[in-house]
Amino acid sequence: MSDAKTQIESLRKWVVEHKLRTVGCLWLSGITGSIAYNWSRPNMKTSVKIIHARLHAQALTLGALAGAAVVEYYDHKSEEKAKAARDSRR
Repeated sequence: MSDAKTQIESLRKWVVEHKLRTVGCLWLSGITGSIAYNWSRPNMKTSVKIIHARLHAQALTLGALAGAAVVEYYDHKSEEKAKAARDSRR
């Protein structure tokens, strides 16, 4: 159990350090998946397929940016609490 916790913690640390890379990879995977899904629907024009893929990827990216903002906010809050706790012990 502790091994899984350290893996999750190391993944979280990497995501915090590489926020833009994470969001970019998420956008790329979102647009790739959406294009693959839309290409399986033959009754749509190609331009509509591309527009739908862009919209899906854009929504996914906005969600990822909001998630990154929440992570940054809580990291900042936890650092402030840790600093306050250290200062109160002195």
